[in-house]
Amino acid sequence: MAGLYDTTTISKERSSRNYKDLNLSFIANPATKDIAKLKDVEAVKRSVRNLIELNHFEKPFHPEIGSDIRNLLFENMTPITDIAITRAVEDLLTTYEPRARLVSVNTNAQLDRNAYQVTISFYVVGSPEPITIETMLERTR
Repeated sequence: MAGLYDTTTISKERSSRNYKDLNLSFIANPATKDIAKLKDVEAVKRSVRNLIELNHFEKPFHPEIGSDIRNLLFENMTPITDIAITRAVEDLLTTYEPRARLVSVNTNAQLDRNAYQVTISFYVVGSPEPITIETMLERTR
């Protein structure tokens, strides 16, 4: 049965990567009664969201990981703040998330909600389709 696999099938199997992460909602897997796991694209999407919400010095033993995005939310809502948030997200993801190839980051100020809507488009390494995440960044104390 060695003739069933050709070189393209073998190279596709080798180039595909499996990413795994814990589901931070701590929902139990009904079959194993263990914490559910996120796999592949969902794991990378969760990692991107976690990075955006992480400040410097919040990750134990890695104070360099994080950004000042939360501090920018307390600035006046101007186009300059939009650009600063966009650049902060771009720098954060290109530096600390090697599994995501960033396509674009768009920030839109929601003046009536006192928040910013951020749309992030990226490719997961080893996945052909683009992923888009939309999140709302709001001030919290």
